Amino acid sequence: MENSLLVRPIGTVCASGDGFRIEVSPSFRPALMGLDAFGWVQILWWFSGCDDPASRATLQISRPYIRGPERLGVFSTRSPQRPNPLAVSCAQVLCVDSARGAVDLAYLDAADGTPVLDLKPYTPSLDRVERPGGPDWCAHWPGSVEASGAFDWSSEFAFESQS
Repeated sequence: MENSLLVRPIGTVCASGDGFRIEVSPSFRPALMGLDAFGWVQILWWFSGCDDPASRATLQISRPYIRGPERLGVFSTRSPQRPNPLAVSCAQVLCVDSARGAVDLAYLDAADGTPVLDLKPYTPSLDRVERPGGPDWCAHWPGSVEASGAFDWSSEFAFESQS
């Protein structure tokens, strides 16, 4: 059963030497009301660089993680190659300027110009999992976003062979 969905970006990522910001389109700026009271936000964004037939047809990835298994299904990875190139990131909010439509962030793992589909406040009562569990091969990964900044992620990912 094939359904069509209409998804409209609410803004774009601005990533530069000055930092990271979500630039919200004027028609969606009223939706920012109250977001400034939250310290963190979840950002749903579109992996626009992987929106092509080959990436959308990719269902398994060859050794995406150096210490992981030989193959994983894309639903077990954060690969941008997937049936729908959706991504979600959790980012610290530095400032919300509703008038300008700007949400300044401490860091965001999306490229400049990336379409943003939605923003949701991070709320520990719904979003935090005390014991999330996971495979042994990634048990040494940091236990929080805050600790991830100092972690050597380059020694974890095997980007060269993605098929």
